[in-house]
Amino acid sequence: MRQARIYYDKIFCGLLTETNDGDFTFSYDAYYIDKYPEQFITFTMPVRKQEYKEKRLFAFFEGLIPEGWLLDIASKSWKINRNDRMGLLLACCQNCIGAVSVESVNENYE
Repeated sequence: MRQARIYYDKIFCGLLTETNDGDFTFSYDAYYIDKYPEQFITFTMPVRKQEYKEKRLFAFFEGLIPEGWLLDIASKSWKINRNDRMGLLLACCQNCIGAVSVESVNENYE
């Protein structure tokens, strides 16, 4: 199981988890829900108490991962398979353009 802390404008907003079965969940932090109920990370995932579940990495997070030649460089530099979307998200998305950033809870990206 791998996890990532998700930040919105440097404020911790939730936890993204890849389960051992390869499924994904995202849940907003209780404090964030209370203090920032209208400040969602994406229109498709409004702030709510119930966790979001998907069989694949959520499209919003998928969109943060580099593409093309930059993906090739990231994949080769960190020795991460291009299909390991969570691994790439954890390795490449700590300082994204925009308000959202990703921080690994686990040290091992593999």
